[in-house]
Amino acid sequence: MKWLAQVGSCEPKDRGRRSNVERPPILPSLLVAGILLLAGCASGSSNLSVLDDSSELETLPMVALEGYRGDGHFYVKYQLGGRIYYSGGNWSERVELVERPGTPAANFAVPTLVPMQYRQSEPWQGLPAEAVEIPIFGADQWQLLRDRLLRSVVPNDGTGVVVDFGHAEYFLYNDPSGELWVSRLQDKPPNYRVQSVLQFDEFMRRGRPILQQYLLQQGITETEFVFNTGDAGWYSLPFLYVNTELKLLVFVRNLPLEPVAVTRMAGVRNSQAFGHLTRSHLSNLLLRPVSSLYRLFFVVTDTAVATVRFDWATGLAEKPVPPLADLPPMDLRQWELELDRVGSRPQTSGSVELLVDGEEFFPRFIDSLTIAQESVRLQTYIFDNDDYAVQIGELLKRRSNEGVEVRVLLDGFGTIAGTMSESETLPEFHVPPPSVRRFLESDSKVEVRQKTNPWFTGDHVKSIVIDQNVAYVGGMNIGREYRYDWHDLMMELRGPVVDKLAREFDISWSHAGPMGDLGFLVGHARPFDERNRERGFPMRILLTAPGNYEIYDAQLRAIRRAQSHIYIQNAYFTDDRMLRELVLARRRGVDVRVVVPMETDHGPITRSNVLAVNVMLDNGIRVYIYPGFSHVKAAIYDGWACVGSANFDRFSLRLNRELNIASSDPALSGQLMERLFEPDFELSPELIERIPERWVDHLVEIVGDYLY
Repeated sequence: MKWLAQVGSCEPKDRGRRSNVERPPILPSLLVAGILLLAGCASGSSNLSVLDDSSELETLPMVALEGYRGDGHFYVKYQLGGRIYYSGGNWSERVELVERPGTPAANFAVPTLVPMQYRQSEPWQGLPAEAVEIPIFGADQWQLLRDRLLRSVVPNDGTGVVVDFGHAEYFLYNDPSGELWVSRLQDKPPNYRVQSVLQFDEFMRRGRPILQQYLLQQGITETEFVFNTGDAGWYSLPFLYVNTELKLLVFVRNLPLEPVAVTRMAGVRNSQAFGHLTRSHLSNLLLRPVSSLYRLFFVVTDTAVATVRFDWATGLAEKPVPPLADLPPMDLRQWELELDRVGSRPQTSGSVELLVDGEEFFPRFIDSLTIAQESVRLQTYIFDNDDYAVQIGELLKRRSNEGVEVRVLLDGFGTIAGTMSESETLPEFHVPPPSVRRFLESDSKVEVRQKTNPWFTGDHVKSIVIDQNVAYVGGMNIGREYRYDWHDLMMELRGPVVDKLAREFDISWSHAGPMGDLGFLVGHARPFDERNRERGFPMRILLTAPGNYEIYDAQLRAIRRAQSHIYIQNAYFTDDRMLRELVLARRRGVDVRVVVPMETDHGPITRSNVLAVNVMLDNGIRVYIYPGFSHVKAAIYDGWACVGSANFDRFSLRLNRELNIASSDPALSGQLMERLFEPDFELSPELIERIPERWVDHLVEIVGDYLY
């Protein structure tokens, strides 16, 4: 078996968490784990001596000779070349050697990573009296087990499989000679496609019989032991501790002992934000005078309208909520004719596959990037500088240097603001690049343009077009939260709609360039090139921009027309008009259900949502609270589906640039029901009584109308 990448290059998702914290069931078997050398990150430094031969450490494996645990510490005596060293560290912050109550017998904890915090040439000055000696097994035994497990899941049809280890994805495949290869997903060869993605628990379920047979053949009866893995060099994982009784898997990581200086560079971020906003309002007036003043007009008028508020809910409070009406859904054929008058572009067609959450989207997206032959057009509101976004950036840079035209269009303020916040699962030792744009352009042929934000408006679109054959549209930006932390949705699109999305990107790209408004006009004037391809089912692209309220108007009209059901999932409900129409729909007998997270990525929105949720409950709307943060923006109105980047707030519906895909075809609404709404209705507790309100919530709600 061959490894294509240095496995010590990825970072762990759950840094600092104890292994007995409740988690989803992962590892249904007796031990197994290590399977791949997952890399991670850990802190710690020491005043003890550092190995004085770095070149030896870079090339030779560290071979454990003795191992002990006790008093919250671990101790490893190992050989490196011809020398003997004594090392160890404190693992009490990450590992707790107690039985986890209620843990199913077959479930192991997610593999934990702990650092060696010192290494010295002199023996320890006495081990704790309660120290327990741990048996050591050789790297050959580890590699035999690992290879058997990996081969059990690899297809033999010229494709490969991705195994998602929770904080790293690896691509496994057999070459024509039958030899097993393993690489990081972003390093997969372009001539192999991803057949499937296996989550860690499924991988371990398949490997359980292999593990049991291996332990039996090797005569391993101990309940805890250490494998030498054969991994070498800084950031390697040379040792794996296994406890089959407590179901623990702990990798020991070899880190440099000198502290790594990690600068969060808050001052740099603030200066970037100030400089960007200055350019947005000064240079933008020179390059884009027409569009800038146009935006100013609509920002001012919309703010004036938002200031005029009226209380519509009081008049309904005294009226009883009627029962649901038994009416057929609206006439979708007539509805599509009405949409022809609302939209600014004709209907198109294509096929759609929903990709729910980062575990479905990012492996598919990375697979498409690795096989791209011509071009990548990537537009995002946030391109973060966390570890996962950097991995995506490195792949984009590599593909650009291999001859693929890569263009990245960023929202300036969105990206700068996004890099100011950190995922809770961000590895401790990740050093973020100060500038995402410079990082992407450095040592590559990636072209980057950063959109300005005149009058604090933005471009919230998330759209990726690869080789003009496949496109991805939805709510996910490029960053760790979207891959690991949040519930979200993207669509994979094929067919003529891809040509339309490529054109929308090209127009935005031209507008963001040095020609400004003139580039925008030239982009619109270019002849539209639609390729001859399978058409799929009818759909349309809906856009929001200052003065163009397609997404808003279409959904308001859909709410008014609906007769049977309205299902919505969105994190932000600060638009009073949209809320009013939902209430009126329920009061005429429509089954209205809303999935909303109680916690969001904008703190004030959380309390603003409380008021909206209470109004919904008072008027018979069923409200489900998603457990965690849902960033999904999706809705179904009597079978008409509308999905994309737009929130139910003022900026998304009237001021920012947004892009949604909509269709009356059951191919889209059926997927949404099966893949999103039905599972989330079941997963999310339904509210049955109002949430207590605070006086400040009303103030926050008023402010939210202006800020979001």
